[in-house]
Amino acid sequence: MIRELLQDTEDRMKGAVTSLEGDLAAYRTGRANPHLVDRIMVEMYGVTMPLNQMAVISVPEPQQIAIRPYDANASTAIERAIMKSDLGIMPNNDGKIIRLNIPRLTEERRRDLSKQVGRRVEDAKVAVRNVRRDALNDIRDFEREGLITEDDLHRGIDKLNNLTNEYVEKIDSIGKEKEAEIMEV
Repeated sequence: MIRELLQDTEDRMKGAVTSLEGDLAAYRTGRANPHLVDRIMVEMYGVTMPLNQMAVISVPEPQQIAIRPYDANASTAIERAIMKSDLGIMPNNDGKIIRLNIPRLTEERRRDLSKQVGRRVEDAKVAVRNVRRDALNDIRDFEREGLITEDDLHRGIDKLNNLTNEYVEKIDSIGKEKEAEIMEV
């Protein structure tokens, strides 16, 4: 019973880590990364679709992202969506390929991004702690209902705390790596 609960708890904690990794991949670090444009939604023919479903996205140079639309008519819609996004990059459209030249980050922007990463890391830790709280309440309910013994309760709580500490450490290391990547000149 506790084993299943801990497995479910671990799956939920993995979800928080996966969500953090996805969010941090979208942060601009001064280097071209195809994940920078993953969240851009493009409206075309009355339908809104993710950019990565409408075009091939590649990185031909360290400071450039190339976007080759599957449909040549989509290039203006993609260009419009990029300009509306919070990327702050002006696209260069030659009709076939849209190029995004990634500018170097200023020191002030690096510090700002580092703070944003710190806030996002803290949000992920809160999510893991919330999962822990829910699991802890469930374990205590099991003991109150007589489904497990007091010894099982304490073993379950110890395993839950170890699991929580493991995922908090993973989140910290992911955050430190991203901050180091952002602060790298």
